Amino acid sequence: MVRRIDVTGSGGVRLAAWEFTDPPKSGGGLEECGRRPGVLLLHGLMGRASHWADTARRLSAVHRAVALDQRGHGRSEKPLEGPLDRTAYVEDAIATLEQLELGPAALVGHAMGALTAWQVAARRPDLVSALVICDMRASALGAASQREWAEWFRSWPVPFATLGDVRKWFGEDDPTLERPRPARGEFFAEVMAERADGWRPVFSRRQMLSARETWVYDAHWEELAQVACPTLVVRGLDAELGRAEAQEMVRVLPRGEYAEIPEAGHLLPWEQPDAWCRAIEPFLGALTAHP
Repeated sequence: MVRRIDVTGSGGVRLAAWEFTDPPKSGGGLEECGRRPGVLLLHGLMGRASHWADTARRLSAVHRAVALDQRGHGRSEKPLEGPLDRTAYVEDAIATLEQLELGPAALVGHAMGALTAWQVAARRPDLVSALVICDMRASALGAASQREWAEWFRSWPVPFATLGDVRKWFGEDDPTLERPRPARGEFFAEVMAERADGWRPVFSRRQMLSARETWVYDAHWEELAQVACPTLVVRGLDAELGRAEAQEMVRVLPRGEYAEIPEAGHLLPWEQPDAWCRAIEPFLGALTAHP
């Protein structure tokens, strides 16, 4: 069962959080849910909470697993004028942890969501018991990277006539791909909505580029070094986070650990879901057994 929980984010922005578990049978509400260790899952740029469904359901056997549609994404509010900066995303996550009485919780983040997670952990260590960083670099990516993204967004053949066309373009035909990635096609099919003229993204590409601009020019090593809780850095062999940088992140982290998943790229939790869960479940389980 999945239930929606409304959250008020920074500046009054309406956020949708999703709990992937059955509600307490005894009617204990949030108080009873809170007896299980919390996990907050944060998607990356262009993602949505539902992308975490498989991971959340597996974790919910032991944890209270909640995924958040971050501002500008999914069913959460998409404020036309923002803000879409780092402060807003971090404050939204803090508001979610506090309003759902989820903390201290493990934060599991993919890409931009991982950056949000470690910024929350650095700012509010009282709310974070552990951290899982999935394929997010601590180094600055720079202006060239932002230009490439702008060009990529312009290349999308929007609107798509069918969801099959969405899957094919993002999974096979996208010229930025080196080889077919069916999981990538499925990932993007989940963030499309049918309009009068065809299928379009549920987010604004302009807003996504604006959100990315607030962190792409900066390095984030200093904040990473401030993360005091146990942290697992996970990358795929073919991911955007290289091995050398990932291992340096583990070295910088006061309590860092490292995991590598073969035959996986940037979307490794969806390309290799079993291997992904085998990597994170023992890490989170050990913390539950020995808080």
